[in-house]
Amino acid sequence: MVVRKRVVVGGVVQGVFFRDTCRQTAQEHGVAGWVRNVGWGEVEAVFEGDEGGVEALVRWARRGPAAAVVERVEVRDEAPEGASGFEVLPSVR
Repeated sequence: MVVRKRVVVGGVVQGVFFRDTCRQTAQEHGVAGWVRNVGWGEVEAVFEGDEGGVEALVRWARRGPAAAVVERVEVRDEAPEGASGFEVLPSVR
């Protein structure tokens, strides 16, 4: 079953390789979508793929890479859109 989740992560999550590590982790789990910095101190991501892979990415986002300090995570279910590949998008300020 294909699922899609939008995740917003807050804390010390910019300047710690969160986006690139997220991309690598998504590729390892076969999850499509994207990740980008939004505002100051937040990262937004969309994960789409099989339920197990997407849940693995959500769990990863709750801790992030080693240098991150994740303080809050919001997760919303969305309708799958047939995404393929995983991109690091430009930041939105």
